[in-house]
Amino acid sequence: MNIELRSVVVKGIEEKPVTEWLSARVDNLGSPLKFELITGGHSNLTYRVTDNNDRKWVLRRPPLGHVLEGAHDMVREHRLLSSLDDSDVPVPPVVGLCTDSTINGADFYVTEFVEGYVLRDQDSASDVATDKRPVVGPKLIEALAAIHSVDLEATSLADLGKREDYVARQLRTWLRQFNAMTSRKLPVIEEVHDVLTTNIPEQREATLIHGDFRLDNCLVSPQGEVAAVLDWEISTLGDPLADLGILLAYWSEQDDQFLPLGDAATIYGGFSSRQELVTEYGRVTGRDTSDMDFFFAFASWRLACILEGVHARYVGGANPEIPEEVEIFPQSVVYLAERAAEILGL
Repeated sequence: MNIELRSVVVKGIEEKPVTEWLSARVDNLGSPLKFELITGGHSNLTYRVTDNNDRKWVLRRPPLGHVLEGAHDMVREHRLLSSLDDSDVPVPPVVGLCTDSTINGADFYVTEFVEGYVLRDQDSASDVATDKRPVVGPKLIEALAAIHSVDLEATSLADLGKREDYVARQLRTWLRQFNAMTSRKLPVIEEVHDVLTTNIPEQREATLIHGDFRLDNCLVSPQGEVAAVLDWEISTLGDPLADLGILLAYWSEQDDQFLPLGDAATIYGGFSSRQELVTEYGRVTGRDTSDMDFFFAFASWRLACILEGVHARYVGGANPEIPEEVEIFPQSVVYLAERAAEILGL
């Protein structure tokens, strides 16, 4: 096959070897390929790949520069997506995994491109018609319930992670990460951590959990359906209610005093409330949701720790340009930690 190349250089992509690798796995691949970095994430790099026949795929690889050992594991992500291919969880079909670092400098995998909207802000929310927005919340819960009902043995995911004490382990991990990254004193972080640690509800079960389940980690169709769940890099086994708490922590409402991510699709008219999401989850799964205040507080505190680290990495030069939403993260961290404290009655 003759490989045609574009003159545009895209950071993180070795065009010729990647094109040759993909051409061995896709019939009648039309070169040259166009690689476009998809914006929005603060971790792994995601590219849209388009051939000259306008067919599309998605390529995922670790971030450029130094990567912590064990982090950004493409083999693990690929395994997850492949295992879920025949399940009720909507995921992009996998094309292949490359572990030969001579091809692109790091492991990467490629999936089919799934059409859908990423609803991250009010502008993108308008892509879904007003009468379809009430559908989005219940469909997200349907997808989350499907994740939590995956047969771990049938999908060979029973060894994906430790099953017990998920929240306790998360509390230890994120406090350690926060202290390693922060350069300021925020006593509320320690205070909320201590109260959460002494009030962890009994973990009744361990299921597959996404670990970062939120609206903008899903592709949504114009009809409000969930076309695909994305970004599985921190998926593991644990308490399913923690996943629901994470969805709530990222979900903003019209009367919220502050938007910790700078904007939010869900403050646009027609989307479900956080309480409606909780009620729907209980209805669909039959699980007891009486401890959701705890999990909402936990996930808000966890998000505060995450945003502190993201901001620190940008300020430290990991990325040359600081996005507008990241500039408010120091304020967002305080807001989220104080929201967790208020939920806990501190």
